[in-house]
Amino acid sequence: MAKAKTEKKHSIIDAHNHPDWHGHGFDKFIRNMDDCGIAKTWLLSFEGPVDESNPINFPVHASKTLGTLTAPTSFARCVAFKERAPERFVLGYCPDLRRPDAIDYLDAAIQVYGVKVCGELKLRMIYDNPDALRFYRFCGEKNLPVTMHFQYPMELGVKYPRPDYWYGGDLEVLERILQKCPGTIFIGHAQGFWAHLSQDHQFKTTNYPTGKVTPGGLVPEYLRKYPNLHADLSAGSAITALKRDPEFTKDFLLEFQNRLLYARDCFTNSLQEFLNSLALPVEVLNKIYFQNALRLVPED
Repeated sequence: MAKAKTEKKHSIIDAHNHPDWHGHGFDKFIRNMDDCGIAKTWLLSFEGPVDESNPINFPVHASKTLGTLTAPTSFARCVAFKERAPERFVLGYCPDLRRPDAIDYLDAAIQVYGVKVCGELKLRMIYDNPDALRFYRFCGEKNLPVTMHFQYPMELGVKYPRPDYWYGGDLEVLERILQKCPGTIFIGHAQGFWAHLSQDHQFKTTNYPTGKVTPGGLVPEYLRKYPNLHADLSAGSAITALKRDPEFTKDFLLEFQNRLLYARDCFTNSLQEFLNSLALPVEVLNKIYFQNALRLVPED
């Protein structure tokens, strides 16, 4: 008599993190995943010229001590983690889109190392130039979701080597990309994205808006209009936005339950604690915690 097929049990997938980030080398990273009940992490590179990354990042990254010309987290470090624990990590990689051979670099990473995600895109450029659009369409052909960091320029007291580290452009740039690359999945992330959960103008003065949410923000609008837009709930930008107005947030999570990904970009458990406090249906939590990630990046 044939045995009944048992359903594979899944746990949480962290859809946004980086090797060596905030002092978490391999062993510390794995211990943290275990402590937080995370089965798998999308391990993203964060590469760009050294002079385009805030120097505050360097003391907690291996890149500077290894003498690399990209900063702060090279794809080589992602590969090193993946090779030591292949069942725990999904490889992400995003080359500098300004390179004429950026598509070749990504294609090689897909073929040789099995890259499944394009990310993190975090460069000092406007994201919808013609070369970038061609790159995104390639990602769509290869079924790679693209994780994008948006951040507005602000002078926050940093004087060297430049007063701000502006990435991507405004949210109208994202809308043009969504319209021109309908076959590619994009994952919104960071301060310049989550500031638009609310229809107010705090994005002009602070990276982390607070206070009750005003309905009509661009993030809900774009999620309704563009089926190729998803969002990850990572970093202080997302959790600060979500905590602004828990009643609004619960409705937001319910409405967009199929398009939101649990993610951290850090090593705390605060997002899990907050999500679990909202009394969401278990089927909604399962989508956010792992099912949406598996739909975008199915297991081999």
